[in-house]
Amino acid sequence: MKLIRHGKKGRELPGLVDRDGRLRDLSQSIDDIDARSLGDGVIDRIAVLDSDKLPEIDPETRLGPPLVGVGKVVCIGLNYSDHAEEAGMPIPSEPVVFMKAPTAISGPRDPVLYPPDASKLDWEVELAFAIGKTARHVAAEDAMGHIAGYMVLNDVSERGYQLDRGGQWTKGKSYDSFCPIGPWLVTPDEISSPNDLPIWLEVNGRRFQDGNTATMIFDVGYLVAYLSRFMTLLPGDIVTTGTPPGVGLGVRPEPVFLNIGDQMRLGIDGLGEQLLQVVADGHAP
Repeated sequence: MKLIRHGKKGRELPGLVDRDGRLRDLSQSIDDIDARSLGDGVIDRIAVLDSDKLPEIDPETRLGPPLVGVGKVVCIGLNYSDHAEEAGMPIPSEPVVFMKAPTAISGPRDPVLYPPDASKLDWEVELAFAIGKTARHVAAEDAMGHIAGYMVLNDVSERGYQLDRGGQWTKGKSYDSFCPIGPWLVTPDEISSPNDLPIWLEVNGRRFQDGNTATMIFDVGYLVAYLSRFMTLLPGDIVTTGTPPGVGLGVRPEPVFLNIGDQMRLGIDGLGEQLLQVVADGHAP
C-alpha cells in the first residue's frame, strides 16, 4: 500500500493511493497515520478495506507528510562509500549516527525555507523507513519485521551551521522544512528489496545525484538491529539511511549550494517523487 496524508497543513487527513493511482480518503475508517496507530496495527486494518469503496480525492490536493507524530528522526551519515570520499571523510567502520529534529518534517511539495543567515544550503536524497513495532536489542534476522514502510526523505542541510558552527551535525539539519518526507509511506509488501533501489536528485533540471541503495555500506536490516542496541526505536520513529554522492558540497572545482528560487526534484523507484522550491523564510526575525 501507498499511504498518504492530504489536505491543508496541520489539518491533513489519512488516505491511500489505489492500484489505479487514484487518491482515496481513509478518514472515515481510521483517525490518522501516526505513531500511535502504527503501534496499534493500523496498516493491517487498512489492508482489508476495499479501496474502490473509499471516497476519491481531488488529484490536485496537497499531500502532507505521510506520517505524523514522529518521536525522533535518526540519521545515518556517510553510508555510501563514494559519498564519504567526496566529503573527504574516512569510510566508517560502524554507522555514523546523528539526529534531525522532528519539527523539521514537511510535505513532499512544501517550500524549503532559506534561513536568514544561510550561506551553504545543500541537498541529500535518502531512503528512509518508519518503525512499526518497538525495537530494542533486535536480532538481525528479525530486524525487517519492525519496519512499517519506506519513503523518500530529503536531508536538507545548511553546511555553515553543520560544519562551521561547532558541535554535532544536528544544528545544520534541523531548521523548519529541512526534512521533507513522502509523498507516500509504502508498505514493505510493495518493496521487494529496499537495498536495491535507484535513487536520484535534480536541481533546476540538472541531475546531481544518481545512485542506488545497493551501494549502502550498512543495509536497512543491519541499521535496525544496530540502532536498537543504543536506543529504543518506537512506532512512528523515522530512520534515514544516508545519501549517495552528488551533494552540493562535493561538487568540484567549487561547491554548488541552493539559492532562493531554486527547485529540487528527487525520487526513489517505487517510492514516488518530491518537488521542492527554496523560499525565503518570511517568519524569521
